[in-house]
Amino acid sequence: MLSRKNKLILLKLLSLFSIVRGYNILVIVSAQYLAAIFILAPHIRLKDIVLDTYLFVIVLASAGVIAAGYIINNFYDREKDLINRPQKTMLDRLVSQQTKLTGYFVLNFLSVILASYVSFRAVMFFSLYVFGIWFYSHKLKKIPFVGNFVASTLSITPFFAVFIYYKNFDEVVFVHATFLFLMLVMREMIKDLGNLRGDFAQNYKTIPIMYGESTSKKMISLLVIASGIPIYFLLFKYEIGHMYLYFYFSLFLLVMFLIALWTSSKREHYIVLHTILKLIILLGVCSIVLIDVNMILDRILW
Repeated sequence: MLSRKNKLILLKLLSLFSIVRGYNILVIVSAQYLAAIFILAPHIRLKDIVLDTYLFVIVLASAGVIAAGYIINNFYDREKDLINRPQKTMLDRLVSQQTKLTGYFVLNFLSVILASYVSFRAVMFFSLYVFGIWFYSHKLKKIPFVGNFVASTLSITPFFAVFIYYKNFDEVVFVHATFLFLMLVMREMIKDLGNLRGDFAQNYKTIPIMYGESTSKKMISLLVIASGIPIYFLLFKYEIGHMYLYFYFSLFLLVMFLIALWTSSKREHYIVLHTILKLIILLGVCSIVLIDVNMILDRILW
């Protein structure tokens, strides 16, 4: 039986995990390693990638900056989230604003220090990444479409850190990145539709507020159609092994998403749509291994 004090400590740890979106960070870390193994450095032995100290530091620094980004985002959005997500906000408020700010500065500082182990360029990269997240949270977030575009760019930035490290400039890398980027932009725009009440109350100038829900849905529909372009190239121009199964399934989900989009009008509906996009992204991470199922065994033995 936990004491009152231990229960409070446990709740604060859960609150901290919720604030930094620990589950999202685990997915990003996994995606960075899987992308390195199957897409960015398929010619390097599996053991050499997993035990690469420089790659580990890059991934760890990325995780630190992302966690700090979630903290500062939570700090600026506390009033809006109280309207849109009251239950989560009440849990998050178990951690004081002072503690959040301290954690934000400590995580960013440690991440930049870690980056110095790799190179001065890595220090510059992560320093700019830290500034970009802060500037987005402080200023750009409230600007229609610019906020969505920047948020999606910042979400995909950790993969560019690994991409730059391996210096892989193959076309297929950019096509994969384009598909992921489109999914992220759509996810941000769906979040705006779901957060309409809180955004309006806090004077956020999002696309649904400035131009209406119908315009926002039309823009999302165009992004769904545009996502068919990288899917087409990945299916018919590049060798992606059994990952073709994922992209056919993604097409099916996107068609269902598009139909549901135009019949949605409540926050609950947009939460479902947001979940579909998150599922596509998560399955994409897990499906990277399908690019070459035999590669794992071959590279372990190599």
